[in-house]
Amino acid sequence: MELISPTEFAKETVQTVEDYSLLAGQSIANLFRHPRYFADMLQQADLIGVGSLPIVVLTGFFTGAVLALNSSTTLQRFGSLSLLGQLVSVGMVRELGPVLTGLMVAGRNSSGMASELGSMVVTEQIDAMRALGTDPAKKLITPRVVSTVFMLFFLTIISDLLGLFGGGAVARALLGMDWHQYWSTAWQALTFQDVFMGLVKPLLFGFIISTVGCYYGISARGGTQGVGRATTQAVVASSVFILLVDFFATKFLMAIFGYH
Repeated sequence: MELISPTEFAKETVQTVEDYSLLAGQSIANLFRHPRYFADMLQQADLIGVGSLPIVVLTGFFTGAVLALNSSTTLQRFGSLSLLGQLVSVGMVRELGPVLTGLMVAGRNSSGMASELGSMVVTEQIDAMRALGTDPAKKLITPRVVSTVFMLFFLTIISDLLGLFGGGAVARALLGMDWHQYWSTAWQALTFQDVFMGLVKPLLFGFIISTVGCYYGISARGGTQGVGRATTQAVVASSVFILLVDFFATKFLMAIFGYH
């Protein structure tokens, strides 16, 4: 790793934040300008949404199952095993479902966007698009941002549902709980605030995943090594940002809804 002075590091950090902010703002502003490239949006929605479905299904199901399995010993100690459905539903819908789905999609798609756009940069395809009068941000970035935000919303709902099924399978098969009792407590425990909190987060996470992946792809320099470096940086940065935004979004929403 090359050593640089603190002043140069600060300058590079400020420049990175500025460039990323401009790219993120431009990706939103492009929604209100023609052309809108709906075919590219549908193609990216298929790649991002349908392609991520197997890993999201497995992650959601086994997260709910493990959550139920780990929680059952503590609940049994206090004679409150009947609250297992409530614990799994609130835990999955408010926190684990959105965050784990976001991390899985980030690992799969943020790296893919960075490598794809980075390859286009180093092979000068981006420059060729500009020469032909096509705006690369409108053609390449905005469809990915829209598709990621849209599809992650529904992937999170699927993950939440599969998590509840995973918890129910453990409760029925290993703990001997009544299936109807589990689902009635899981359903009754959810409030509007819980569902709202769980469905706002994927919109934020989808925007982070797509813009970070596109930023590192567009910024790739130095041939194939630069593309590999950009791919790694995109996954790390998007995962860290998801966890940071999750904390502040949770704190903000809890303050709005009056949680203490």
